[in-house]
Amino acid sequence: MGRGDLSDAEWAQLEPHLPTNVGRGGRWHCHRRVINGILFRLRTGLPWRELPPHSGKWQTVHDRHRRWSADGTWEKILRAVLAAADTAGRIDWSVVSVDSTVCRAHQHAAGARHRPARVAGRRRRPTEHRSDEGDRPRGGLTTKIHLAGDGSRRPLSVLITPGQWGDAPQLITVLDRIRVPRPAGGRPRTRPDHVCGDKAYSSRRNRQYLRRRQIQHTIPERRDQRANRRRRGSRGGRPTAFDRSRYARRNEVERCINALKGSRAVATRYDKRAYVFHGTVTLAALRLWLRP
Repeated sequence: MGRGDLSDAEWAQLEPHLPTNVGRGGRWHCHRRVINGILFRLRTGLPWRELPPHSGKWQTVHDRHRRWSADGTWEKILRAVLAAADTAGRIDWSVVSVDSTVCRAHQHAAGARHRPARVAGRRRRPTEHRSDEGDRPRGGLTTKIHLAGDGSRRPLSVLITPGQWGDAPQLITVLDRIRVPRPAGGRPRTRPDHVCGDKAYSSRRNRQYLRRRQIQHTIPERRDQRANRRRRGSRGGRPTAFDRSRYARRNEVERCINALKGSRAVATRYDKRAYVFHGTVTLAALRLWLRP
């Protein structure tokens, strides 16, 4: 086993959720070897052609990562691992924090076509295709990762947007992506006990959404919103509640982002297509959940 490869304990958690061969012949060969090659590229950020020989053919490694990013296989595996972690009590639902981070995009990640790619062997688009991925973001080649992290500093949901997109409009989408299945049956868990966010997420729309879902939240009010509420008098409504002790735990999502960016292929975007980069970030999140 090389440095950064899957350990036996991690492979035991991952193997039951991987795609299996169906019918004659073998479509998939040596999942563990290929995934170790994908993880090597995730950790180092090197070009696919520069993969070491022990990972096998670089075309096989790249093609499997691209296919599983397009058809949502990485997302399905992550949800299965989350379900097992929730059953074991490893998910801290007490405080789920939302935040975002900007990643610099490499020059080779620019210039993607506006025409959507096709999933190999299927007549449909990739699950995470973005029609605006060929546009150049304002402020340079950047992309933004929005995520929700639990109290144990591991991501529950991930969203990829252009670098200039604001944080507040993405809060609802990020929280709606939290879906942890229940192995015993029933609806998946989608609602945390408490949500924390910084001033960037302070908006009337977000607060109404959280109240409608009966989710307690700690989001500080911006200075201009506070002045506008006071100016309107009684029509401005009551001041928003703020719990300093809860808000102090917002550092957990920042530490989660720091752990994700420990992977160089996440800290700098090298993938041209948005759905492939989403699969890269999802794999980095999956690796964090596989670790003890």
